[in-house]
Amino acid sequence: MTNTNTASAPETMTMKTLRFGCELETVGLQREKAAQAIQSVVGGTVRYAGTSYDTWECVAADGRIWKAMADASLGDRTYSAEIVSPILHYSDMETLQEVVRAVRRAGAGVSPECGIHCHVDLSRFDAAAIARLAKSWRKQEELFMHALGVARHRRASFCKEVDSAFIERLERDKPRTMEDLNRAWYGYSNLRPQRYCSSRYRALNLASAWQKGTVEFRAFEGTLHAGKVKAYIQFSLALAAKALDSKSANSKRRPLNTATAKYDMRVVLLALNLIGDEFKTARLHLLGRLEGSAAWKHGRPAQQEAA
Repeated sequence: MTNTNTASAPETMTMKTLRFGCELETVGLQREKAAQAIQSVVGGTVRYAGTSYDTWECVAADGRIWKAMADASLGDRTYSAEIVSPILHYSDMETLQEVVRAVRRAGAGVSPECGIHCHVDLSRFDAAAIARLAKSWRKQEELFMHALGVARHRRASFCKEVDSAFIERLERDKPRTMEDLNRAWYGYSNLRPQRYCSSRYRALNLASAWQKGTVEFRAFEGTLHAGKVKAYIQFSLALAAKALDSKSANSKRRPLNTATAKYDMRVVLLALNLIGDEFKTARLHLLGRLEGSAAWKHGRPAQQEAA
């Protein structure tokens, strides 16, 4: 009955109040068709918006705009789409999942080049809270990247580890303002970064803090499995909520032990309050790639095996 008291846990409540958005990279479907698939879920109208991204939009019945945009990293420009959600609330999760299913039914798929990016709104975060998030991510980064199955080619290009020099500056300078945090991230003052500055290609991207007012989680492999998409968003929101509600964080990097990774990741999910029946599916997907036992760090004790 571990889920009895978790509904009122501060981080669990906080994560459900954070706004978010996501970008789903897909192949095999034209952008107009992707926008029409979105329309089948959210209603409204489909229109061609053009721009250098050859964008098709679905203006939903509630006025929010979903986009299907070109992305050079996806190869075939005609039959690919980066689906960009509007600002979403936790209550929109089911709608988002239905959009994912509709796009998949319309013929979209994913390739090894595809990823999912989750943006979490930073309007309630100060520099100290963002620093706590960065340090917490850095501490468990090897475990997270392993659990999420981040491909080697993505880790070398669009999903690099957090810059160790940034973490060193965080620990040394202890930024108190967003300007201080900006200097820590870039190594110099860069309050108006270019859209495609190289620092954005990190598993945890803070360049978006000054571009969009969000923190971007980029460590998710492409998928059109609605349950996995939900799990990835819940994980991102839980990490952000923990940083917002806590008072400190440790950036000392923990080495990855693949033999105990499933147990270690489960401990992390417990600390994030992703427990109980509500997050059962999230745990399934976030632990699914890992070896070992989720319940026993070094395997089930011999006497229990015998019993």
